[in-house]
Amino acid sequence: MPKLKREDREERATDFIESLDRGLRLLQTFGAEPQPMTLSDLAKAAELPRATARRILFTLERAGFVATDGKLFRLTPRVLLLASSYLASNHVVSVLQPALDRLSSEAQEISSMAILDGNDVVFIARASPTRIFSSGIDIGYRLPAFCTSVGRVLLSRLADDEVAAALDRMELAPLTPFTVTDKKQLLKTIVADRAQGYSLVDREAEPGFRSVSVPVRRYDGAIIAAINMGAHVDRVSAEEMVEKLLPRLREAAASVKSMLV
Repeated sequence: MPKLKREDREERATDFIESLDRGLRLLQTFGAEPQPMTLSDLAKAAELPRATARRILFTLERAGFVATDGKLFRLTPRVLLLASSYLASNHVVSVLQPALDRLSSEAQEISSMAILDGNDVVFIARASPTRIFSSGIDIGYRLPAFCTSVGRVLLSRLADDEVAAALDRMELAPLTPFTVTDKKQLLKTIVADRAQGYSLVDREAEPGFRSVSVPVRRYDGAIIAAINMGAHVDRVSAEEMVEKLLPRLREAAASVKSMLV
């Protein structure tokens, strides 16, 4: 990516709209609690003055994104328009979803697609066979990149020194007793995953769950997403994942490469 000229950087700095940034930050704070929040709680969570938070909430209410009973505030279904707009405009999702549907139907396992967002992976597409109850990981779900198979695949697109720097920026907190948090070991694993073209993570992100992932490459070979298949450890062994599920994942990823620009 070409570097921004000094005048371009300065122009972008002056074009920054602080009020919009604050409003978006306030919207994100609603996800911290599963129930409606007070003005004081929202202002504190967003690190905003109470008066500023009040004006923002009033604006969001007028726009239909927030509702209140006078004391508690909650998001309305209108915020889903933001997510649906992203999914509808995302070329990768539109191309991959049919491939995920076929993959899940043929293998009779859940399949998902994720992208990297900062230190996390975000799942943006999913398919599930009808025999499997759909729960847990869904569209919009976030997990730390370092301990997930999709995350390690996506990190592997970076050079070794960039992977090391990315790991330095992450909070490597264990999610299960099996989560690897040693930076040197993680770097070694991600480099090895890059060489073999896939990642297998066993009970590191969720107890009793293992998954295998492969990169999704666009026409020029650049990794733009990762797709995975996962199952409970009592039902599918690690060996079965590599022998039976990995070839299907690779086939699905290869089938869309020429369509991704």
